[in-house]
Amino acid sequence: MVVARRVFTDLDLNAHVPARAQPRIGEWGPIRVPSTRAKKWARLWVSLAFLVAASALFGLGYWVFTKLNGS
Repeated sequence: MVVARRVFTDLDLNAHVPARAQPRIGEWGPIRVPSTRAKKWARLWVSLAFLVAASALFGLGYWVFTKLNGS
């Protein structure tokens, strides 16, 4: 059987566990566990921050290159 590879992992750790077997939030671990939705938003914000930082770094490099060449 061939399993398709996913780019991202499944953020819902209780996906295939029956409801009767799932612990209540805070019963087995910390109370402030991020939800699946919060994890998705964090992934989006980190991706956007990386793109902004990479663009700023590229722009700064281009500016320095043009200043060094006297253009």
